Amino acid sequence: QVQLVESGGGLVQAGGSLRVSCEASGLSFSTYAMGWFRQGPEKEREFVASISWLEGTLYYADSVKGRFTISRVNAKNTVYLQMNNLKPDDTAVYYCAADSAAQTMAELGRVTYWGKGTLVTVSS
Repeated sequence: QVQLVESGGGLVQAGGSLRVSCEASGLSFSTYAMGWFRQGPEKEREFVASISWLEGTLYYADSVKGRFTISRVNAKNTVYLQMNNLKPDDTAVYYCAADSAAQTMAELGRVTYWGKGTLVTVSS
């Protein structure tokens, strides 16, 4: 059974930083592209960032470029999202995602496995 378990969400002031993590189990982690999506209040779920299985290719939504960094440690079956210079608009539930390709995750929103999400709240 595949599980993606997010952690690290919380409350942070605007301009602050936060790192969320996702630990995967039940799948061959190093062969999957991993990513993050988010869903804010009364908004649709949207792509945030993805990383290929070899860490060679990264994709970011325009709204987070230069502020967020996605990374992974295959030995730990974990993917991270470092979020800097957070804004109130970044407030959302952040979902971990896994699929075969980082590009299609970014461009088509294609996801095979989802985590249950972790809440990030940015206060103004």
